[in-house]
Amino acid sequence: MKKRIVSVFLAAVITTMLAACGAAADNGGSGSADSTDSSAATEAADSDVAAIKAKGKLIVGITDFAPMDYKDDNGEWIGFDADMAKEVASSLGVEAEFVEIDWDNKILELENGSIDVVWNGMTLTPEVTGAMECTKAYCNNAQVVIVKSDVADQYSDKDSLSGLTFAVESGSAGEAAATDNGLEFLAVKTQADAVMEVEAGTSDACIIDLLMAGAMVGEGTGYEDLTHTVELTTEEYGIGCRKGSDLAEYINGQLKTLYDNKTMTEIATKYGVQEAVVAQ
Repeated sequence: MKKRIVSVFLAAVITTMLAACGAAADNGGSGSADSTDSSAATEAADSDVAAIKAKGKLIVGITDFAPMDYKDDNGEWIGFDADMAKEVASSLGVEAEFVEIDWDNKILELENGSIDVVWNGMTLTPEVTGAMECTKAYCNNAQVVIVKSDVADQYSDKDSLSGLTFAVESGSAGEAAATDNGLEFLAVKTQADAVMEVEAGTSDACIIDLLMAGAMVGEGTGYEDLTHTVELTTEEYGIGCRKGSDLAEYINGQLKTLYDNKTMTEIATKYGVQEAVVAQ
């Protein structure tokens, strides 16, 4: 009788221990799954590419800057940069959303997360490359002087510019060129505003991007009485992301693909900037 009681007791103990082990194993499995989920969440939080896919859109910071970013008659953003951004967004499986920004605040806009990328004919200056994770150069450019056509022959070199008053976009490569060359200038909101200053006669000249000059001034444009003369700088355009972002590397890969399959050249030709494209 005592042996039976002992046997029953031992069986109960063993059953309890096995149940406890099973529960521990279950808890261990759950912990592993939680750990995996947590790792995935952390990876998504650290990855701009993953975050963009999750929210379903690539938010592109721009200004009105033909032929890179500007609106068509239907109010849709088009241009070389806009169309390229749409291609990259499509490769991510998302839509491109364009947001006009104050160019002076482009770095802040990236850092506070209101935009994912600055894609707007942005010159790769030391300030930009130091504050952003930038792509490789994709376009060549220059900063050029715009004057009235009827006086253009008077301004053929840098020395001839002394004494003129210039309009430049605030925070732009044009403003840097004016500063570096000791020129007197008025900072305005956009490059288009700088051109309007010259047209109105409130500034003698302005400094804008060569690519923009090709689209905005001269025969067949809205400013046929203006022309560009002196090239003050040569430079390269790049695309800016948050410092440390994996998005810049992703865009580099897409630029290479779009260059190799001729899509970049086709888009550039559409907007007349094919000669400026940098091989990827």
